[in-house]
Amino acid sequence: MHICFITNEYPKEGFPHGGVGSFIKTISQEFLKNGFTVSVIGINYTPENQYILDEGVHVYRIKSSQIKGLIWLNNFIKINKKIKKIHKINPIAIIETAELGLSFINKIKSIKYIIRLHGGHHFFAESENRKINWWKGYQEKRSFLKADAFIAVSNYVKTHTEKYLSYNSKKIELIRNPINTDLFSPLNSKISENKIVFVGTVCEKKGIRQLIQAFPIVKNEFPKATLDIYGRDWYFPDKSSYIKMLQDTELKRLKNISDSIFLKGVIPYDKIKYCYAEAEVCVFPSHMETQGLVAPEAMSMQKIVVFTNVGPGPEIITNYETGLLCNPHDPIDIAQKILWVFKNKEKSAEIAKKARNLVCEKYHLATITQENIDFYKSLI
Repeated sequence: MHICFITNEYPKEGFPHGGVGSFIKTISQEFLKNGFTVSVIGINYTPENQYILDEGVHVYRIKSSQIKGLIWLNNFIKINKKIKKIHKINPIAIIETAELGLSFINKIKSIKYIIRLHGGHHFFAESENRKINWWKGYQEKRSFLKADAFIAVSNYVKTHTEKYLSYNSKKIELIRNPINTDLFSPLNSKISENKIVFVGTVCEKKGIRQLIQAFPIVKNEFPKATLDIYGRDWYFPDKSSYIKMLQDTELKRLKNISDSIFLKGVIPYDKIKYCYAEAEVCVFPSHMETQGLVAPEAMSMQKIVVFTNVGPGPEIITNYETGLLCNPHDPIDIAQKILWVFKNKEKSAEIAKKARNLVCEKYHLATITQENIDFYKSLI
């Protein structure tokens, strides 16, 4: 079976990527082990056409169009040509993309087209209380009409997407994003006492501002506390840096304790486990997620995690059993959860063990890979 992903987010050395890229790279390797062919088509970060064979995955990065006003159209034309060319050489069975990805894709009769709900424009517009952009909204509706089936990575993203977009009576399956529990397994490295670790894009919806605001409360009771922040910067529409904004506002207000907060920048995916391993607690107070990868990754490392109590948070963590849930908009609540961990070390260790067991049972890579394969086969 030949699977083709349409995405710009497949990891490229020297460039940051998010959870979608990590998911596709991880699941692609499992598909290869099952005898599948995997191709990835997307627009390149650099002004060139590029093909690489990445550990067996055929990655086609297309040079972006430079025609102002028609960049989007010309890029889709290029992607359609590439699909047609690849399909002629090695017939594609499944094309998979995110919510907006099929909007201007020309369908080929012998291929089944799947949208995996990673969190589209409508979904995040609701969570961020902002208006729907008519153009992006139109593209998502058009894309959903073309899909033959859908995969939801959580019940939450399924139910909240269908408030705005119809699945058009097509098949939809809940298949969670997998975690490589071998890669993210407990390490014997020393835990740094009172170290708080955050991993994720440094932006408002990840709750990092509220986490920084919570830090002085924690620091007041545990003077040795530190906060390590790993992740890429996010930019406002005017191209200004979110990290620079934090430095000029939140960190500036902290004055004498700001030297206990470390902005570590982007970390390679295979090195993230070492960041989790050093933490006494991993904290991810996201305002919204579709599922989120960092929380179950850290849980797989047998770390105690403070995660968001909104969105899919309660689907992943049972409060005070497999982790802690916090109100991501309330710095006091975030601080109280962190303080609970620091004050209850034995109970925290028990919770961390249960967390690892949960991830191995619920998010195991081989199991979820088979769920995807079975779903693909059911469509062909």
